[in-house]
Amino acid sequence: MTLTIQPLAPVFAVEILGADLTRPQTAEEVATIADAVDRHAVVVLRGQDITDEQQIAFTQAFGALENFKTAGHIRKRDDTRLGAGISDFSNLDRNGNIISAEDRIWFFKLGDRLWHSDSSFREIPARWSLLSGRALPSWGGNTEFADMRLAYEALDDRTKAEVEDLICRHSLMYSREAIGFTALTAEEIESFRPVRQRLVRTQRATGRKSLFLSSHAGEIEGWTVPEARSFLRELTEHATQPRFVYSHAWALGDLVIWDNATTMHRATRFDRNEVRDVRRTTLGGTESTL
Repeated sequence: MTLTIQPLAPVFAVEILGADLTRPQTAEEVATIADAVDRHAVVVLRGQDITDEQQIAFTQAFGALENFKTAGHIRKRDDTRLGAGISDFSNLDRNGNIISAEDRIWFFKLGDRLWHSDSSFREIPARWSLLSGRALPSWGGNTEFADMRLAYEALDDRTKAEVEDLICRHSLMYSREAIGFTALTAEEIESFRPVRQRLVRTQRATGRKSLFLSSHAGEIEGWTVPEARSFLRELTEHATQPRFVYSHAWALGDLVIWDNATTMHRATRFDRNEVRDVRRTTLGGTESTL
């Protein structure tokens, strides 16, 4: 079946019509989807009633999955209800019950409501994220995306020159500190050691530059921490202006793909007494930003 691309927002984000992820994709379909992600940063495929295995297989059509042996959450693999290769971003515990509002895992999840780029806290950050909507609350729970290429291009020349060679340090500790979650174990602190990332990246496929911002960024090399965090906050406020943002209102069966190198995203509030079951596969990155 021929795939058709139509815009979802004036400046980025598209929907692809005609895809069926319950079957293997042809080489032409894989190339069309990959080109759409490179060009438009966020791609939506609707009506995909898929299993975890089908989501994993679709992701692997574009490359290798991210290595889940490395740190990325306080919840251990044995405590999740899902199998290897797929991450549980629901509000459910391993038994399928809604997580308590007093559970430290829920506190940690609240950090996803800050603007971030997935796995920027890894030495080699993630390439794409693919999120599938399996059960949705009656209110809230949108995912918002900001195009970091557009944000970079809108900077004045002085700021572009200032950010060009800056190196930031990213860690899950920084994003969780921002929401007041500091009760980390010694093991967690060790696994969340900061990693170095460039603040400006160049997209290989298009040659466009983008800001590599995230709530995980908490330091700039050569700057004092207060000055660095003030500047990073200022850049984030600039980059998340409404003119750079697409807000995705979920429907059952939506699969959303986004490029972590060229976007930031965040989850929005929803009724936590209702089930929100969204599951993510992550396409591993292939090179350091340095």
